[in-house]
Amino acid sequence: MRIIKKYPNRRLYDTQTSTYITLADIKQFVLDNEPFQVVDAKKGDDLTRNILLQIILELESEGVPMFNANTLKQIIRFYGHAMQGVMGAYLEKNLQVLAEMQNRMSDQSDALYSQQFNPEAWAQFMNFQAPTFNKMMNNYVEQSKNIFLQMQEQMQSQTNSMLNAFNQFGHKDHNK
Repeated sequence: MRIIKKYPNRRLYDTQTSTYITLADIKQFVLDNEPFQVVDAKKGDDLTRNILLQIILELESEGVPMFNANTLKQIIRFYGHAMQGVMGAYLEKNLQVLAEMQNRMSDQSDALYSQQFNPEAWAQFMNFQAPTFNKMMNNYVEQSKNIFLQMQEQMQSQTNSMLNAFNQFGHKDHNK
């Protein structure tokens, strides 16, 4: 595991290469799937999440953002809510699925591209596929929503059963 030390002057020090690095370097570690941890140089606290959030903030301010204001507001609303832990796990699993889909599409495109497409033809093909991909993603989200609703119904049913059992136990105990 590569250890990056963050000093009070906000500089990042790569202990593996004994050099100062930038957020762009850390972004490249992420893109290269290189394991790393950012720690506070004095206290030893793990600052990895903070640094990753900084990178996301920079990326969001460049070009076309991934998160619109409504999405960010919805995420903020989950903090402090009972569903906060579920939301994190849900997002993580969905991002894993998207990453797997991206890898498969990349593998398929590499095979097709190397066989018969020039760069222009490939760009046109991908633009043509965008509506299909969007429809597929909408179907996936709808299925996820339905599964979530089923889970909620099951949890409600289990809670009602448990409360009924407690009420019956309480009435029996109260009558004694």
